[in-house]
Amino acid sequence: MDRLRIDKWLWAARFYKTRSLAADEIGKHRVQVNGDVAKASREVKAGDTVALRQGAVQRTVVVRGLSGQRGPAPVAQQLYEETADSIAAQAAAREQRRLGSEPALSIEQGRPTKRERRSLDQARSGWGPRWSASLDGDDSAE
Repeated sequence: MDRLRIDKWLWAARFYKTRSLAADEIGKHRVQVNGDVAKASREVKAGDTVALRQGAVQRTVVVRGLSGQRGPAPVAQQLYEETADSIAAQAAAREQRRLGSEPALSIEQGRPTKRERRSLDQARSGWGPRWSASLDGDDSAE
């Protein structure tokens, strides 16, 4: 076997869980072979460069082997070799996520207490039925 469909290869190399998911990602133009947007029927051979996106992760791999069946992960990892640029980009993204702020820390006070909620409700009731700043129904504009 010297050529294999790209959707089948992506499935066998364990980039996607099912072949239909691989075909969907190819259909969304998230997979490129040798710099060209691929179709699911595109055939790959050893030595081709495949760029794909898995969620927020952009990966670039070189095809090293072909397999028509999905095997265990250690065997699937022998079907490709990830480029040094791709590994460096993944490490940088991982570091960026690690250094990113925790979303929960941006909430200073959290939920209002019972006293704060009552004061908010009291303030809102003082606004009346019209609380927006628009000119709709404003009698002073006449």
